[in-house]
Amino acid sequence: MAHPDDAELWAGGTLALHAEHGVTVTIAVASHDPTRDAEATAGADILGAEIRSLPELTAETVADLMRHLRPEVVITHTTADAHPDHHNASRTVLAALPDVVINTGHPLRVYGCETYNGLTLDGTTQPQTIIDISDTYATKTQALHAHRSQPITDHFGPMAENLARLWGARIGTTYAEAFTPIPVLGRLPATHHL
Repeated sequence: MAHPDDAELWAGGTLALHAEHGVTVTIAVASHDPTRDAEATAGADILGAEIRSLPELTAETVADLMRHLRPEVVITHTTADAHPDHHNASRTVLAALPDVVINTGHPLRVYGCETYNGLTLDGTTQPQTIIDISDTYATKTQALHAHRSQPITDHFGPMAENLARLWGARIGTTYAEAFTPIPVLGRLPATHHL
């Protein structure tokens, strides 16, 4: 992710849900300043995830991490995200994928997460995978609030709640998070979960 609070904001409920089911969850983000790095660690702990702070977000550092972890699933920003840092982060992940997938067979699936009010450079997001996070929404909110240096209460928190309610309503639950599959070497493998 591009920023220390992005995992919580865009995928926190899903990450917590997977962690609760025994899946190893790792959040990778470029190192920022000591305050934001500490907040990232606190947020990850709440979600049941480990944090990997990269010295910088480059195709090489991302590829090295993926080679080491061999994740089944990678969640990054949507490729058409209007925020330049998010856009660059997703492009960095995409640049790292071909060699890693060819050499390790992983990741098996890659997803783009939601973005600011569901708006991208190409229009509204069109997610094809929606995860019910009703049971982990409180954990997501608690983890998001660990980022005390950010405008969570007045800005990011209400936006996250609006999006979670919107996607929840679309699948008949209270809260949900939405993801768009990103092709991995020309394939979108079938799956029953992220």
